[in-house]
Amino acid sequence: MKTAADVPDLKLGRKLVLDELFDLTLYRRLWTVADPDLKATLAEMIETEEQHFSFWQDFFKLELPDLDPARKFKLFLIFHLCRIFGAPAAYLVLDAIEVYGIRKYLQVWEHYKGEPLGDALRNVLEDEFGHEDEVVTRLRERLINPDRVRNIFLGVNDGLVEILGAVSGFFASFGQNSLVLLAGLTTAVAGAISMGAGAFVAMSSESEVRRTQDEKSRFLGNSVATEWRRESGIKSGLLVGISYFIGAAFPLLPVLFGAATPVPSILTGGSMILLISMLVAFLSGMNMRRRVITNLVLIALAVVITYALGVAVRNLIGIEL
Repeated sequence: MKTAADVPDLKLGRKLVLDELFDLTLYRRLWTVADPDLKATLAEMIETEEQHFSFWQDFFKLELPDLDPARKFKLFLIFHLCRIFGAPAAYLVLDAIEVYGIRKYLQVWEHYKGEPLGDALRNVLEDEFGHEDEVVTRLRERLINPDRVRNIFLGVNDGLVEILGAVSGFFASFGQNSLVLLAGLTTAVAGAISMGAGAFVAMSSESEVRRTQDEKSRFLGNSVATEWRRESGIKSGLLVGISYFIGAAFPLLPVLFGAATPVPSILTGGSMILLISMLVAFLSGMNMRRRVITNLVLIALAVVITYALGVAVRNLIGIEL
């Protein structure tokens, strides 16, 4: 058995142990409220997570029987969201956790391959890949498309960022609440149509390519891989367009209720952007802090640039309504 002396990064060891403890604790709690199908999946995952947790504790010689406050809060939040929204939410959470785990372990393995920690990670990664395949299979059986869910949140995020920037620029140019509302609503509708049309074209093109490949395989006598769902271009376009407009509505709501400056829209839209950023990061297995910081920078740039352009239009070019 390799010891902590072979792997000096005990900070990383603490993270690995606590992450496994978090996953194990969440799976155990979800098992108590899950339906029979989900219980079967969770039972297998719990058994594997118990092995991983014990393995990392032995590997790093760390005894960490309890979660830190941040992970406890995250556990509380995720568990109760799954209780509220049921099995579909639970399967999406499992998929997100497994994606995050795979990305995390692959990054660590790349850094430490050829060393004791890299060798130890190989078996863990094989288990994580198995988990991911199993969860995705169950998602397919339940007709839950995690990519569609992520795209909906991304559409909401795009609408929030773009219309928040537009509202800031309109306030700088027009100054009048009614004109800002009219211009913002027009921009939101145009953006939603544009996003929906883009998704429709992309999905239709992808379906055509897949259909051609399937026909080629059949002609050559090869087997055709079973697709778990082929979504129509119209449905995809509607989902993306509607999600974009929902996101765009948040910066416009303060204007609708009489806001005379962009500050209420910045506060409302900014808060929603942070929430959506965290949800997108979690569902995509991304680094949450990096995603939030990236969106904060984008918000700041959008607001500053569009407001500056609005002022330039009003003062330098001489156009003012």
